[in-house]
Amino acid sequence: MERLAILAPALVPAAYMIVMFAVYVVRTAAGRPPAVGGAESKRASALFGRFLTTYFLWLLQPILQVGVRLRLSPNTFTLASLAFCLGAAVAIATHHLATGAWLYVFAGALDILDGRLARATGKPTRAGAFLDSVGDRWGELLVLSGFVWYLRDSAWLGAAVLAIAGSMMVSYTRARGEGVGLTLDGGTMQRAERVAIVAMGALVTAWFEAGPATAEYGLHVIGAALLITGVGATMTALGRWYSGYRRLVEMDAAAGGEPDEVRGKHDGSARASRASEDKQLGAW
Repeated sequence: MERLAILAPALVPAAYMIVMFAVYVVRTAAGRPPAVGGAESKRASALFGRFLTTYFLWLLQPILQVGVRLRLSPNTFTLASLAFCLGAAVAIATHHLATGAWLYVFAGALDILDGRLARATGKPTRAGAFLDSVGDRWGELLVLSGFVWYLRDSAWLGAAVLAIAGSMMVSYTRARGEGVGLTLDGGTMQRAERVAIVAMGALVTAWFEAGPATAEYGLHVIGAALLITGVGATMTALGRWYSGYRRLVEMDAAAGGEPDEVRGKHDGSARASRASEDKQLGAW
């Protein structure tokens, strides 16, 4: 019964996803794929590929349309996603992994919808983008901190810490790249992949821990999921770092500059950008 309770929240959504996936496959095979606004411009997930990425976006279209009709603010979705992450963190820290996993999945869905709602209503703003970006970082930090507390007496604690470090550096490297005019959004372990792996690991762990005969394997499952996330995120962050550095070196060489400028040692704009960041952090 306990294992059935773990799966219960997924029964209706899973049935819906299976039916809609069949519809999606048939329509795509017939040469009439469902229209998903903005799907072409969105980078496909390295884990799911273009086909499944577009499918997931299409699956969320009804919720998006409801948001448009009700004239909901994208910030509502952003703050709701953060609230779900907070709930997930508390649930995970108190050993309610199944609840935490489902809350994290819902938070991930809302995170996808806020930006799409802003574009669908023609109201994308810098303030909203800033709220969304920072909210995403807080949300992920909260959830992973919940795992740190959950694994505090386990040998897998380091995996949770690595997941936090890698995830934060993926986002920070992208943000710093944007600060110097680069788009660094590639890699195999972006936010969608991290949410999927961590949530699935938490669900499988809850499933194992629900039975006395398999309870001892639970920690190893979530520990392995966090380790995969941490290593993958770290590799993604390092890949972006290297890619950004090489591109800036080439840009500096083409402009007749010095490589040291890339490191911000002799570049006035880099110092000004850092000073601006420090000022903003001080304000917060």
